[in-house]
Amino acid sequence: MAQQTVTKEDFESMLLDSFVDNDAAEGTVVRGKVVAIEKDLAIIDVGLKTEGRVPLKEFGQAGRDGTITIGSDVEVYVDRVENAMGEAVLSREKARREESWVKLEEKYNANERVEGTIFNQVKGGFTVDLEGAVAFLPRSQVDIRPIRDIAPLMNVPQPFQILKMDKRRGNIVVSRRAILEESRAEQRSEIVQQLEEGQVVDGVVKNITDYGAFVDLGGIDGLLHVTDIAWRRVNHPSEVLTIGETIKVQIVRINHESHRISLGMKQLQADPWEGIEAKYPIGAKFSGRVTNITDYGAFVELEPGIEGLIHVSEMSWTKKNVHPGKIVSTSQEVDVVVLEVDPDKRRISLGLKQTLQNPWEAFAEKNPVGATIEGEVKNKTEFGLFIGLEGDVDGMVHLSDLDWQKSGEVALDDYNRGDIVKAKVLDVDVEKERISLGIKQLAADDLAESSAAAGGEAGGLRKNAVVTTEVIDVNEGGIEVRIADSEVTSFIRRADLSRDRNDQRPERFSKGEKVDARVTQYDRKTGRIQLSIKALEIAEEREAVANFGSSDSGASLGDILGAALKGRDEK
Repeated sequence: MAQQTVTKEDFESMLLDSFVDNDAAEGTVVRGKVVAIEKDLAIIDVGLKTEGRVPLKEFGQAGRDGTITIGSDVEVYVDRVENAMGEAVLSREKARREESWVKLEEKYNANERVEGTIFNQVKGGFTVDLEGAVAFLPRSQVDIRPIRDIAPLMNVPQPFQILKMDKRRGNIVVSRRAILEESRAEQRSEIVQQLEEGQVVDGVVKNITDYGAFVDLGGIDGLLHVTDIAWRRVNHPSEVLTIGETIKVQIVRINHESHRISLGMKQLQADPWEGIEAKYPIGAKFSGRVTNITDYGAFVELEPGIEGLIHVSEMSWTKKNVHPGKIVSTSQEVDVVVLEVDPDKRRISLGLKQTLQNPWEAFAEKNPVGATIEGEVKNKTEFGLFIGLEGDVDGMVHLSDLDWQKSGEVALDDYNRGDIVKAKVLDVDVEKERISLGIKQLAADDLAESSAAAGGEAGGLRKNAVVTTEVIDVNEGGIEVRIADSEVTSFIRRADLSRDRNDQRPERFSKGEKVDARVTQYDRKTGRIQLSIKALEIAEEREAVANFGSSDSGASLGDILGAALKGRDEK
């Protein structure tokens, strides 16, 4: 046999080819044959210069590959072509992982479930074996609700959903919760299809919040809102319900798209608002319990499910700007009067002050006009004094009713808060809640005395009588005058200064000037007197026309008035 000669060039080519083959083999899965089994290792020939050794346990994991024998064909991962001992470094686990990655990527892209086994706990979650590939299961993705004991789920094959894959980093994130939620959604859909609005079912109180309670209807939860628990006011669901309690509820609404179910308990009871107008007629008096207090009033429960509002304006006759909480307290039993009933809006307006007598009516009954009262000066203002009276009401003394001789501004300085004063009742307006008082009316009525000395009303002061006055003050609104031979003063308004509008100017009068005026009003009981120059001029004109001629006599109105004035001057 002829000996073949290998040239230098042939050797270099063969060497390069071996390097290329070796480089191509590393990091890939190749098929090899088991050529020997030594103790716990399998010797595998993958067509490289040397064989590689793989532990037998990598072939028997979970019994997936079964038992191998000499001659068995297997797929292994070539980690390195040759190690320090000159052997190929092979791995069956990495080969299986590579196979799994391909299958998992296909299922991930198709959004399909994968099967895996939770086999270990790590920081923040657990590790899952997905047919050779190791995935991370975050603790939040284990179940729909947090679970304390994970042991029953360990080493049990179960479905998972792949949330994220990164082959370069070797990261896979899976979720068991997504599978449960999907199954739950399917289950909820089936249950919802079996339910109808108006249906009465039994449920178990699962959770209680400030706004209501969640009730388990056998696989799906419904919300029982706090306003649908009872017809009466329920401040918190825990007042009526307890977790784990079985209750009977009515299905109020069903949203088939979101699978949300609204429940009600009060709907199973009679509506207390039916026939409410006949039950609570306007003006009737009832007793109730204060259930809630707000800035604008207080709510009173008349019966379970029926509440009315006492507006702050209807709480007290005299306390106008006081918070309702200072008049009534929660749980207090109070008497109220029905003011208004609106069955459509389910509202009842109540009054608390109406259960007590109007203090202005009570004052008027006890203190008629002309009566003398005593009270404390509560306040001084620019227009008079406020006097505290019986029944927690106030009366006002106007500046013009303080003193006969002094002007109102001067007389006001004689009084201070806290002074006890007497006054005469001049007027009581119950509707406007006003009481008018006078202090000067208690002084000796000089004018009345002079009237009596002159022979009564015929010779003295009376309505339509003409009196001579002296101007003591002039201002924009009119003139203040004093009746001659007395200390009685009165104020003649601007409009009463003259019949002619051009002469209704206060400035045409001066202090000390004598002016005649006609009495237009005089109340001997209250001492009030009103004077008018205008009324005197009109009366004199009429008298002149009657005494000195008419429009038919040919005389002008000026001639008639001139004759009348001349006659008056001659007198």
